[in-house]
Amino acid sequence: MRRVRGVAGLLTAALLLAGCSGAPASAPSPAADGLTGEVTIFAAASLSGSFDEIAEAFAAEHPGVTVKPIVYDGSSILVTQLTEGARADVLATADERTMRMLVDAGLASDPQVFATNTLVVAVPAGNPGDVRSLADLADATTVLCAPEVPCGAASQRLLDAAGVAVQAASQEQNVSGVLQKITAGEADAGLVYATDVIGDEDVESFAPEGAADVVNHYPIVALDGANAAGEAFAAFVLGPAGRSILAAHGFGAP
Repeated sequence: MRRVRGVAGLLTAALLLAGCSGAPASAPSPAADGLTGEVTIFAAASLSGSFDEIAEAFAAEHPGVTVKPIVYDGSSILVTQLTEGARADVLATADERTMRMLVDAGLASDPQVFATNTLVVAVPAGNPGDVRSLADLADATTVLCAPEVPCGAASQRLLDAAGVAVQAASQEQNVSGVLQKITAGEADAGLVYATDVIGDEDVESFAPEGAADVVNHYPIVALDGANAAGEAFAAFVLGPAGRSILAAHGFGAP
């Protein structure tokens, strides 16, 4: 009986200690790192997969911060929304030209490049239009991004350098729109970023000649007036954790 009472006493003491200790060390309180609040992020459509993963990793590291659903669209559309009064803490665009529009509007300063990307020709699975080269786009039903958005500007530079004239069947406001047309069978081909086709079984792709010479540089910035959480998110993207996730999604180093 004494042995049973001794064991019971030890168990009771352990339970009391556990009750006094609160949450385990592996589950810190929401503001354990001192960072709290919400963060609103605007990002280029081509960043959707990578930034969703980055946001999840950032939230896990900063449990006191709420990352609101990220707004994805064409970079120029996002900049227009911001200059017209939309509010965000962070902007990431698919080229430096578009980001410069935001800086020139006085809404941010000192953006930093965090990734690079290049173009590929994307076709529906099976390549029904038999598109084999950049020149084939001239005779195929081709969908491109609109020239005012980064993927459209890059597409035009690539085509001009190759001396290929394409009459686009449609011009989309972001790269997601181009891919949707291709997967729906509404186009024989389109120009999208290399990162957009990774893991997509509905499309095939190839890097056309000259693609390595047309590189988009992706900058990020915490907008003027952004909270500490927004500044921390931008730093996270630029840091080793963010860059590791970006690399896994096919983005090149800055």
